[in-house]
Amino acid sequence: MTKVLEFESEVEFVANINEQKDCLMSQDPTQDDPGALWFNIDIPKGHILKGGDRVRVTVEKL
Repeated sequence: MTKVLEFESEVEFVANINEQKDCLMSQDPTQDDPGALWFNIDIPKGHILKGGDRVRVTVEKL
């Protein structure tokens, strides 16, 4: 695998999508900054994450 990107960010909030998954969201208020990175990632229920937690996002090419 080739690492494309890795960054750390704070989870802004966790959205309830349905009975099987949630969505971790970090929509940085500095979206006007072209260097700002943010994410919306669906994850299965049962996780332990909440708003304010810091996470590391890694993107790899398979």
